[in-house]
Amino acid sequence: MTVAVPLVPRASVVGRARRIDTRLLIGGGMLALIILAAVSGPLLLARFDPIELHLDHRLEGPTSTFTLGTDEVGRDIFSRLLSGLQPALLAGLAAVLVAAISGTLIGVSSGYFGGKYESFANRIMDLLLAWPTIFLALAIVLLVGPGRLNVILAIGIAETPVFARLVRSITIQNLHGEHVEAALSMGASSRRIMRVHILPFAVSALIVQLAISTPQAVVAEASLSFLGLGAQPPEPSLGAMLSGAQDFLSKAPTYTIFPAVTIGILVLSLTLLADGLQDRLDPRRRGGRS
Repeated sequence: MTVAVPLVPRASVVGRARRIDTRLLIGGGMLALIILAAVSGPLLLARFDPIELHLDHRLEGPTSTFTLGTDEVGRDIFSRLLSGLQPALLAGLAAVLVAAISGTLIGVSSGYFGGKYESFANRIMDLLLAWPTIFLALAIVLLVGPGRLNVILAIGIAETPVFARLVRSITIQNLHGEHVEAALSMGASSRRIMRVHILPFAVSALIVQLAISTPQAVVAEASLSFLGLGAQPPEPSLGAMLSGAQDFLSKAPTYTIFPAVTIGILVLSLTLLADGLQDRLDPRRRGGRS
């Protein structure tokens, strides 16, 4: 008996692949340009030091001398935007890496060992999840003090429960699999089983979650800097620039517009990249759109 297999129209498959590739291409390209601007821009593109004062040119609009204008003390906005990208990217990438590493360790160990340790870890993660990321990060920074490193650690702690729950779920799914049972019968240690026979199944999900959490971390860093808790003056920061510009919106609207647009472009590039990766690596998304 021959079973008829429904064929997926080639046009829809190609169209879906193009949509995914387009998002990855656009998001990845935008992010690559932003990283390039953050790394080399302050040295190659900036005409002024980001903290250099030009008191005779305060709150000027874009000119041939100051490409994007100046702030309330005459500092070049373009130079400060290029330098301000660095703490935003650092917070987005470093904080999420902190969350991924700590969450993975907590998730795989609690799922593997279970018992009282799992219950205790779950209660701590539930307690952290009860707080929105930005409020939890704000509370942590208020406790330990402002600063770039403290912001990274605070955002990393706030994002840890998401990764811990994800890895714990994957660990439990694979804990009684034949490959784990075979490894146990051959005398493999718990560390080897977690590292070799469980964690590889979490790689794709972790990549997707990393991509999803990074734009959230960037927004959290900008929000904390807006409140004066991130990079401290005169060190440039996108959030701090927005905070300083709010009092001069009517006099120099470009002072507010350019940092806001920069944050928007950065978050958009990360979101497009995350969406494309999720469609490419998450089988549930692939199945739902086929």
